[in-house]
Amino acid sequence: MIMQEMPESGFEISADLVLLAMGFTNPAASVLGAFGAEHDARGNAKATTEGAQAYRTNVPGLYAAGDMRRGQSLVVWAIREGRQAARAVDAFLMGVSNLPR
Repeated sequence: MIMQEMPESGFEISADLVLLAMGFTNPAASVLGAFGAEHDARGNAKATTEGAQAYRTNVPGLYAAGDMRRGQSLVVWAIREGRQAARAVDAFLMGVSNLPR
């Protein structure tokens, strides 16, 4: 499958939060480049999984988890990282999080 933009299909939606769930399309390089985010040696988003900076990239407000951070892997890892990233974002926005780790 080759993804292509459809002519005259563009539109904008105002959003406070955008989550990209794209499966095994490996969009890391183009997405990271569009945001100016750093990547690791394998081309994945560079973000730690521990501490106060968990899942944060070098771009303020940009978090990365699952395939974007670790590369193509099992869905259980993506679910785990998604939950942990949600907790990190909640703590960032609210100052504390009661979500499970």
